[in-house]
Amino acid sequence: MTSSEKLPASLEAERIVLGSILLDAQCFDAVCASIRGEDFSLEKHRRIYSAMRSLHEAGDPVDRVTVMHELMRLGTLESVDGVSYINSLDEGIPQIINIDAYVKIVQEKSTLRAAIFAAQGLINRCMVSVEDSREILADAEAVISRIGQERQPHGHWLNPYEVVAGQPGRFFDPPQGGGGIATPWEDLTEKLCGLHKGDLFIVAGRPSMGKSLVAIQMCQNAADKDECGAAIFSLEMSKESIVQRMISASARVDSHRLRSGYIDQPERDRVRRAVDGFAKMPFWIDETRARTIPAVTAALRKLTAKQRVDIVVIDHLQLMHSVRRSENRNTELGDICHSLKHLAGDFGVVMMLLSQLNRQCEIENRRPQLSDLRETGDLEQDADEILFIHRPERYAKNHGREDLRGYAEFILAKQRDGQTGMLKMVFMGQFQRFEAAAQGSMVGRDEDSYET
Repeated sequence: MTSSEKLPASLEAERIVLGSILLDAQCFDAVCASIRGEDFSLEKHRRIYSAMRSLHEAGDPVDRVTVMHELMRLGTLESVDGVSYINSLDEGIPQIINIDAYVKIVQEKSTLRAAIFAAQGLINRCMVSVEDSREILADAEAVISRIGQERQPHGHWLNPYEVVAGQPGRFFDPPQGGGGIATPWEDLTEKLCGLHKGDLFIVAGRPSMGKSLVAIQMCQNAADKDECGAAIFSLEMSKESIVQRMISASARVDSHRLRSGYIDQPERDRVRRAVDGFAKMPFWIDETRARTIPAVTAALRKLTAKQRVDIVVIDHLQLMHSVRRSENRNTELGDICHSLKHLAGDFGVVMMLLSQLNRQCEIENRRPQLSDLRETGDLEQDADEILFIHRPERYAKNHGREDLRGYAEFILAKQRDGQTGMLKMVFMGQFQRFEAAAQGSMVGRDEDSYET
């Protein structure tokens, strides 16, 4: 598209915005908080607005005379059609006008033009076919996202009373349990006040600790009992393995015997009832194995266009990669982590990110710590909650210790809005599930080593 007349624009709205500033310079602050010079479609409007901004920043009055003198000083008065056009800007405009409505129109048209230019640039790059398609798509995603973020409302202030008035139920009659999505474990739900949309929830642990099981169990519980939509991006485990573990946990059938086919008739009946329960469960598994942020974003948009989604699981971080070149692996994973945090807010979901830990806690035979998060410190920074899955029987130094068989701990190492603590658990390997121990309340962590 080459003709500016064909691009989205409202010249009348632009004229009214500029004329309103000439009538009442005090409205300039409200205008400049939302509109930039490039938001005007006509070059002469951009130059007039730039002159107004220069006067305003210098502390000088903004009116017909000062604007004309500023344009003369810059040598651009004739390029904006001279004195006659400046005088015409505020003609016919009432003293009191809803300028916000016209600002919004100018904004909207500017956003549409920006989207058109971005799309045209994408078409040109695709036609040339020099760059890798993944890099082009990643840049396109970033540009469109930036256009949307630049148009987010800002500068809207509230005092505490207005915040309460906007959500009276949250403060005067708060929902029991905090109103978040429940986990399968009552004590953990109570400690977290549930899982909250917009949060980045990290589930971390050494390999084979049960991170995927925890995520599956949380999603299955939310989808089954609370009818919350759950979506899993499994980059390691097949969709068949996920469903098999769900069946084993739901039907209470030994996972090995289920896989090998050696189950009796009562167990087969329980398996059938479990599968029947999946029919209407809002639980989805991505089979494309999306490993990049653009791929995850595209898949989520497709799903959320048809279904309600409340929890999204990425299993796991270390298997993801960026489509852009990064200085090192730490930087790459940090960028991925930042993007997933933004996606949690953009889609209004709990973003549950699984991550591996380094080997230090296993070498030292101790409980994991935040410093053990593998490859990137951005996990600790971006996460709203971090839950470590710890089974000391998996450590080589504890091999053969009967007192640790099946013993597990959920360690809430970070909670942005609450306390941390530890939940004693039982890992039921035959059923592929975790359950709270008989005395499973959250306790403090004062013993870190399992050395005898």
